[in-house]
Amino acid sequence: MNNDEKIIEEIKEFHRDIEAWFRGKEDQESLYKKLLSGFNSDFKMISGNNNTITLASFSEWLPGAYGQFPDRSIVLDNIEVQSTERHGLASYVEIQTTGDSVTHRQSSAVFVMHQDKAFWLHLIEKWI
Repeated sequence: MNNDEKIIEEIKEFHRDIEAWFRGKEDQESLYKKLLSGFNSDFKMISGNNNTITLASFSEWLPGAYGQFPDRSIVLDNIEVQSTERHGLASYVEIQTTGDSVTHRQSSAVFVMHQDKAFWLHLIEKWI
């Protein structure tokens, strides 16, 4: 598996896991550890509302969102990746549906490669 494929798989796996988190469908403790294991310790995100979120603040937010959206689905579209031996840049569209509410975000993410795995370093989301 090349680095582009590893990054794509990380994006897909994270979104499968966060959907399961929102739905409350899996063991909370093991899923919490799995979700956080894909992030570099220096991870930062700029949300669609233009808020900066660190890994620490994300990890503190997660428990309150567990099982809060039992019917939420997340679909990814237009995943594009460019990578080098040590880094990757990805862009994709994330579509979240909760009941009658549908949101779209254009996301751009930087990944670092370490020990044959892609780790999230930076994420920027923009509402579309």
